[in-house]
Amino acid sequence: MRRLAPYQTGLWLAEYVDIRCQLCRVYRSTAPSQLLTSHLPTAAPPIAVPMFTDIYRGKVARYIHRHLSRGLLCAHCHHGITWLPKPFRVDIAAGSALGIQASTFYDYPIRQAIRAFKHDEDMRKLPLLLHAIRQLPRPHGCHHDNAVIVAMPTTPQRLVKRGFDPVSILAAQLSKHWQIPLWQGVRRIDHTVSQQGLTRAERLSNLNNAFVLTETPPVKRLLLFDDVATTGASLQALGHALYKPATSAASASSLPTNRYHLSAYALAHGSQYR
Repeated sequence: MRRLAPYQTGLWLAEYVDIRCQLCRVYRSTAPSQLLTSHLPTAAPPIAVPMFTDIYRGKVARYIHRHLSRGLLCAHCHHGITWLPKPFRVDIAAGSALGIQASTFYDYPIRQAIRAFKHDEDMRKLPLLLHAIRQLPRPHGCHHDNAVIVAMPTTPQRLVKRGFDPVSILAAQLSKHWQIPLWQGVRRIDHTVSQQGLTRAERLSNLNNAFVLTETPPVKRLLLFDDVATTGASLQALGHALYKPATSAASASSLPTNRYHLSAYALAHGSQYR
């Protein structure tokens, strides 16, 4: 049996053991006291043990469905967050744009959870981010055999400095949710600085030629993923790097210029209060 990483164990516990909301920490639906009184009879009929067993198993199954099929947040917290803001587009080549769909806005509580996870390695925030990941709808027509997820790559220097790659962990959860494999055929060149605090023009200039392909994409549908798309500059640069070989190959072989179908996704984008 494959050994789980510590964060995977934490996700498993949050999913199947902890019935509390991962944000407010209140029970996801019915309180345990009510569960005990409504689900378990005080005594089993002495002559109907098999019947009691069947009834008990059925109520346990309903309990599991009720508490574990609605996500990792209670209904109050879930509906308190605005999900799936309107997609936006960024240009990646002449006449070609990349559509970006975020799960939610970069506001409370997702903003604080992402920052704690990325900068403080607070794995306790991961279940909330997993809940946000699951709000992203599977791209229409994409499945295991015709699409791959391309996570925003990091550099070895940044990986050593941070100690882990938060985007790859989140992308792995998205891959599991959509049942679409990850593809790591893009390398990031370490001549750029952090995007935080830069203007949009500075972000675009900073990311010029920041990504190079190390292998040819195995499929035509490429689903780009990043944790935060503030202006979309990082996804724009990554999309441009994936688009360039398609156009050059097309010009050489007279194939259609739209060889790859690119779309992008992120956990959060912008703020709805600005």
